[in-house]
Parts: sequence; structure tokens; C-alpha cells
Amino acid sequence: MTAPIRVLVCDDQMLIRTGLVTIIGAQPDLEVAGECGDGQAAVDLAGRLRPDVVVMDVRMPVLDGIEATRLLAGARVPHPVKVLVVTTFNLDEYVYEALRAGASGFLLKDAPPAQLLHGIRTVAAGAALLDPEVTRQLVGRYAARIRPPEGISHDIPLTPRELEVLRLISAGLSNSEIAATLLISQETVKTFVSRILAKLQLRDRVQAVVYAYRRGLVT
Repeated sequence: MTAPIRVLVCDDQMLIRTGLVTIIGAQPDLEVAGECGDGQAAVDLAGRLRPDVVVMDVRMPVLDGIEATRLLAGARVPHPVKVLVVTTFNLDEYVYEALRAGASGFLLKDAPPAQLLHGIRTVAAGAALLDPEVTRQLVGRYAARIRPPEGISHDIPLTPRELEVLRLISAGLSNSEIAATLLISQETVKTFVSRILAKLQLRDRVQAVVYAYRRGLVT
């Protein structure tokens, strides 16, 4: 038997938190490791419980979800925890900052239960939960903030084909769309994506998009 995915739920609204806990707890492959109502409590509990995924609200008292995400999943965290951000606001500044802080993806609070459960499983498996169309919108709205700074090194350890795949990821294409564009199989695309993330020491596609814009690979 495979061990269930352990989930920590953090939301300051009791009604929403209870709903999330109920939905997650009803799944045979998921387990609610704990729940809390502010970001500091999430950081403290995650340190003790070591959940596989933290479902994190953005706007909370004591410590907001962005800073909590940075403390749990930021670049300098020695043992990062996967964070799935949930928010009422679609593609707002808070969500963007949470993704930069290390979140593996986000969902809207009005998403159907099946989408929430899919999101938890996706993030737990090590993939980013960012719909290609959402990627296009997100990058289009915030690209100006992630332009390459002056003097940044452009020495990128990728082959020409890997660079091509990275640019397509950054354009918001899914694996199937990349496969169709390059006339290769989806399995080959997955292999390229894995190599890109490994070579650049990135955790997921979200970080790959930000990396590409910061390096001036896409405009």
C-alpha cells in the first residue's frame, strides 16, 4: 500500500478551512496532517509534522501566506515543503509573489473539489500546478517585473533543443502542445523538461518561466 499524501491546511476562515479538511480527509489517498489559521502557525506545524503538501491561504493574520510560503519553500530553505496556494483573487499580485516565494502552484477558492484534489496530488508528485493559459496571463501581466537585470550572466547550461523547449514552456505551452510544435513525443518532452529543471536547479515549471524571463530568453 502506498502511504497517503499528508496535507496541512492553513486558512484563517474557519468555514473554508473546515470545508477543505472535510474534502481532503474523505479521500483514501490523502490524509489531513493538521490545520491552522495563520501563516506562522503553518510554519511551526510544518516543521513538526513534515506534511507532503501545505494548502496555504494568501491573506492571513500574524504572518501572511506569501511570507509563510517563503519560509517553507524558499530558495534557501534546506528542506522545502511543497506549497499549494489558494486565493480568492485570480492572478493578483499576491499570487504572483507567492509563486516567486516558492509555491508550486495556486488555485482559486471557488475551484470545484475535484480540481483541489487534483492540485494536491499534482503538487505532491513534484509537478507545478499552473495551467498553460494561466501561465500566459501571469507572464503577460508581470513580465515587466522579471526582465533580466543589467549585468546578469547569460551563460546558460542548456543545449539548443533544451533552450527551445524552455522558451515554449515560458510561452505557456503544455507538454502536448510542445510535442506537436516540435514534432516529438510527449515522453520526449517530459525528458527534456526534467533535464532542464535538473540542469538549472529549478523545482518546477513556474520557476522555469521566471528563470527564462530573468535571463532574457523570452520577451
